[in-house]
Amino acid sequence: MEEPRRIEDSAQTTGLLRTDPVPEEGEDVAATISATETLSEEEQEELRRELAKVEEEIQTLSQVLAAKEKHLAEIKRKLGINSLQELKQNIAKGWQDMTATSAYKKTSETLSQAGQKASAAFSSVGSVITKKLEDVKNSPTFKSFEEKVENLKSKVGGTKPAGGDFGEVLNSAANASATTTEPLPEQTQESL
Repeated sequence: MEEPRRIEDSAQTTGLLRTDPVPEEGEDVAATISATETLSEEEQEELRRELAKVEEEIQTLSQVLAAKEKHLAEIKRKLGINSLQELKQNIAKGWQDMTATSAYKKTSETLSQAGQKASAAFSSVGSVITKKLEDVKNSPTFKSFEEKVENLKSKVGGTKPAGGDFGEVLNSAANASATTTEPLPEQTQESL
């Protein structure tokens, strides 16, 4: 652990943490070139040594970081934390963070209100449909049709006390026509 502190100290003593402005892309390149030309051989050599030292420090820091990542992976393995568990934890934390936002709360409230309004609308639509079906059932046309079915039923299956609902009438008419399969006159003569 001593290595990063030593690198940081050496960077301060050599002036690496200076706040000199760094030329940005698009600035006058001629000014940068002329500054390099005005450096003496000693200054240029000093800068080259400093460059080599910084590159070496960067490489050392990369190696330290890789070792730390390896150590982290080993600790997670020993604790039984795998990628799937980490993903679940990250998703849970993300969901928790998202539900705490005011935008989520507003959206949730709005959707809840919309759901309540939609539920009320579906309920009223259901009531309207039920009323319309009752109106159709009580209409003269439906009554006339129901009477015709009753007459047909009485002709096919015999008389039965009236008062059954429409479904019973249709079922009994269907049953009556299916069970009354008396032989036709042609069939009785051929079977003799």
